[in-house]
Amino acid sequence: MNDLATARRADGSPDEEVWLLGQPTLRDYLAFVRDTVKGGAAIDPARLTDEWRAANDHYHELEQREPGIADEVDCRDLDLSLAPLAEEVAAAPCYRRTFNSLPTTFGMVELDRLVVSQRSVTATFVEALRSRLGPSPDPEALFRFCLPVSNRDAPVRIERAGSRRYVFRSESTDFRFHEPVLLRPDQVRDYQAFGPVAGIVGLVVGFGSNFLNVIRVDSRLLLHNGYHRACALRALGITHAPCIIQTVTRSDELDIAASAAVARDPAFYFQSARPPLLKDFFDPAIRRAWPVHRQARSIEVNFEVRDYMVHESVDGTPR
Repeated sequence: MNDLATARRADGSPDEEVWLLGQPTLRDYLAFVRDTVKGGAAIDPARLTDEWRAANDHYHELEQREPGIADEVDCRDLDLSLAPLAEEVAAAPCYRRTFNSLPTTFGMVELDRLVVSQRSVTATFVEALRSRLGPSPDPEALFRFCLPVSNRDAPVRIERAGSRRYVFRSESTDFRFHEPVLLRPDQVRDYQAFGPVAGIVGLVVGFGSNFLNVIRVDSRLLLHNGYHRACALRALGITHAPCIIQTVTRSDELDIAASAAVARDPAFYFQSARPPLLKDFFDPAIRRAWPVHRQARSIEVNFEVRDYMVHESVDGTPR
């Protein structure tokens, strides 16, 4: 079972979500409280706006005190003793499929000065990860925690919701649709066909590579994946973490490497004097913890089949 599921107690107590206030957008924060927080619909929006405004003022003060702090992030080489583990990760199929477009390296990145685009983390999950790793991990345990290559046993519920509609549901925050694939008959086991099989179309649902990774743009590092693990490490007092680093030099590259929010407004993250940083999740003037309704990610898959006749030319191609 995944860490989030094991962290949730049987008494049905809510999860706790930590939200970064003061950064765009206020509209999203108000919608989050209204729709996700337990009892949020009854909370006065004016009170929430006041909290957000105070945090926004605090960010303005940080711009005066810490201009350029994100440009001073420390990035070190991996210890030579970890080279075999990095080679193991680089050889994994999920690594090769995920990091196949841009220059990519391994390094030890400073956590506090990582730029962040994700505005919330689930504290319940962070605490579970923190407990799993323990207070004094050795270098190998820390590496495997940040860059795991083993399979995870996150439970998934699958329901057939119609003749051509399926719903997949999991509590994992890393659950997603992968891709459609064309399979040969010999790639599928234990299927009893009505007759000879010409081909099989598969709609693949599963999990991401789950590697802690950042995007480098000039002198800044933006945390792309692994927010909960990064917060768990920071809560343990660990300052640097093994990480995969993708280097971006052009806007078109950022468009394929980063989230849509980052690609839409790169100047906010890579040029502003003081963007949101990972350490902000631990600043009481910025963070706000809320009890939230438990959520699971659902992925609905629909498909369509069309059967019709076409005229063929002499060489067998449709016309």
